[in-house]
Amino acid sequence: MSLAALAATIEARRGADPESSWTARLLARGPEACAAKFGEEATEAIIEAVKGDRARLVAEAADAVYHLLVMCAAREVTLADIEAELARRESRSGIEEKAARGR
Repeated sequence: MSLAALAATIEARRGADPESSWTARLLARGPEACAAKFGEEATEAIIEAVKGDRARLVAEAADAVYHLLVMCAAREVTLADIEAELARRESRSGIEEKAARGR
């Protein structure tokens, strides 16, 4: 499944019955719950990256990407918004981009 297809599925499930759709259930719980779930999944991906289990990292990374998109959808941030930001940054080095943000 492409990221675009995943984002479209998440959007399509926004209005679904929370009893029949995990995505609808997450979105119904609100942005804070979606953020907490993304944090949990990101932490699990970090653990697998440190352990070095490639198969588990792939699975946890997929979970993290899904939950990132759900969290963003909960705040009306679309994949297109994220892609536009990445395109804006494309011509700059990561070091230059980070310095420009002042962090």
